[in-house]
Amino acid sequence: MPVRHSPDTIGFLIVDVARLLRAEFDRRTGGAGLGLTPAEARTLSNVARTGPVRQSVLAERMGIEAMTLSACLDRLEAQGLVARMPDPSDRRAKLVDTTDAAGPALDKISAVSVKVRTDMAAGIDADKVEEFRRMLMTMRANLVAMRPDCGRASVSQ
Repeated sequence: MPVRHSPDTIGFLIVDVARLLRAEFDRRTGGAGLGLTPAEARTLSNVARTGPVRQSVLAERMGIEAMTLSACLDRLEAQGLVARMPDPSDRRAKLVDTTDAAGPALDKISAVSVKVRTDMAAGIDADKVEEFRRMLMTMRANLVAMRPDCGRASVSQ
């Protein structure tokens, strides 16, 4: 008999919850009258979160291909919601940041995000949700520290 692997290990659960959360965010932003596609809303939100950032770094953080991001940024730039500028530390690279015109769209995206997170955590004590958020931040930091480009093999807790 083949060995069965549990679908309820932390890795599977994190990936599954992230997939479901993204799908719900996309569904709600798609119907929110933003004038943006769900991918554009995600991109705009990520740009706002990171501040001026290289496109390559933004693509990596979002887990998408640079060409996919570039096309999305082209559309957001055409709407005046983001601006690209040369990176002063590397002439070949571009930094991307939000413009003042992005404020109303970001406010709507934020409202959708808050509602999705509230609905997702229904029935869970707020203190436990906060504790879980802090645990995820620690796990993220541990995983980042394991990356070869960080120069450390592991993080002690």
